[in-house]
Amino acid sequence: MKASVVREFGGGFHTENVTIADPVGREVLVHVKASGLCHSDELAQSTNLGMDVPAVFGHEVAGIVVAVGDQVTDVALGDHVVGCLVQYCGACLPCLTGDVNLCLHPETTVREDRLTDADGHVVVQGMGLGGFAEYALIHENQLATVPTEMPFPQAALLGCGVVTGAGAVMNTAHVQPGQTVAIIGTGGVGLNAISGAIVSGAGRIIAIDVADDKLETARSFGATDTVNSREVDAVQAVKDLTGGLGADYVFDFVGAPGVTRSGFDMLAQGGGLYLIGVLNPANTLEVSSFEMLGGRKRIEGVYMGSTNPKRDIPMIARLYLQGRYKLDELVSKEISIDEVQEGYASLKDPQINRVVVTSF
Repeated sequence: MKASVVREFGGGFHTENVTIADPVGREVLVHVKASGLCHSDELAQSTNLGMDVPAVFGHEVAGIVVAVGDQVTDVALGDHVVGCLVQYCGACLPCLTGDVNLCLHPETTVREDRLTDADGHVVVQGMGLGGFAEYALIHENQLATVPTEMPFPQAALLGCGVVTGAGAVMNTAHVQPGQTVAIIGTGGVGLNAISGAIVSGAGRIIAIDVADDKLETARSFGATDTVNSREVDAVQAVKDLTGGLGADYVFDFVGAPGVTRSGFDMLAQGGGLYLIGVLNPANTLEVSSFEMLGGRKRIEGVYMGSTNPKRDIPMIARLYLQGRYKLDELVSKEISIDEVQEGYASLKDPQINRVVVTSF
């Protein structure tokens, strides 16, 4: 089958023919119909994050089940499914209490020899998914079933960007009706935080970015207010919009020096800052105990929107089909498997939200 393979870090994505194994145990063979380009895969291609090469990345996968292992119970032949990079065993204490994103044994979802190249050498399956390929062999715990009327390009985005943004608001912060949220960074994930805030009933949704075109898109997604932090002091702007109180919740989808600190400073008393973006892995935040105690504030790191994929992905799919969640507007461009490298280059255009591989 065709796959977009990374041979060396920083060497880019190149189409090759690879061989995929038959499913065993709880593995599911998915005929990939759409695979989204996420910045995390580009980072894994350019930087050694602990995953070996050669590798097939691509973790926003949607397709049709064409074969299953003899222990599979959650999906059946012909099901339309979405892959998610949350890997979980289903048997440890966090899993049994519903916190699958905190699983203690995610390694149980992988098998080393699922993919091999033309010379018979093992090709790593990135994040247990390997969606930049015609087919993907995935543990059933990493798959969620969606309605057959769900279009594949939109479905593919559900497994990462959508649940990360919306989940941070709905699952991690538990935003309540009438509360105020500020969203720093209105790229694809930040836009989903806006959608999650709408679903949660937030009374005020303040979008903050440095690009006016992104802020216009944020308004079209439902932001009630926008702030260009390149032109004005974002902290003061949020204070002014909230009568001097600040935001109940701030979501940082940037993760850069100074930006995270401004997120903390724009919090209302008792507010929470949620860290999602990692533009700079060395980003630090210096906060005194007095600031935390006096303001009764909290700071929390968020992974994958604290999502339970088998619950959240079908839920958001239903909201989309009911016209209550924006996904069509996220898909800016569809490409072929031979254009992954070019697709990532196009994501530098601020008018491009997401790029999806739909031709294999």
